[in-house]
This record gives sequence, C-alpha cells and structure tokens, in this order.
Amino acid sequence: MKNETKEQTLPKWFKGLLYTNGETVTNKFSGAEAYLTGVELSMYDFIMGTQFIMEMAPHTVTQRRSTTFKKGCVGSKKITLTPIWHY
Repeated sequence: MKNETKEQTLPKWFKGLLYTNGETVTNKFSGAEAYLTGVELSMYDFIMGTQFIMEMAPHTVTQRRSTTFKKGCVGSKKITLTPIWHY
C-alpha cells in the first residue's frame, strides 16, 4: 500500500504570504509543538497576525476583516491545523 499525501492549497480568498518551507510552532497556551508545512504555516501566520491586530487595534477591525478572520479559523478542507489548536 502506498503512502499517499494530500496536496494542500490555500483558499482562493487568501491574500497572505505563502511560505515554501515549513516550521515548528508552539501553542502559546499549552506549550505543545507541531511541525506545520509551508501552506499550514501560511494560514497559521495569517490567523495569529490577524488576531494580534484585532486585539491591539480593535478600531481597525472592519466587517470584511472579521469575516476573513473567521474563514481562516474555520479553515479549509485542504488544510489541517489540528495539531496546534489543541489546548
């Protein structure tokens, strides 16, 4: 039996940076570490960056930004961030 890997792609609405290399990230609440592929890291960075902006400058949050952030949190069927989201 072949070990098949599912190709990961970012959703069409995603306008952030696409990292070509993956990296290990640490959950700031649990301390758990997880290796994320470049695609996963791109989405993770988008979510964490957007969350930071929303917390530090809430007056800049528009309906469009809020909707895009929610889309990122829900994720895409092609991207799995499950390892890092567990607290």
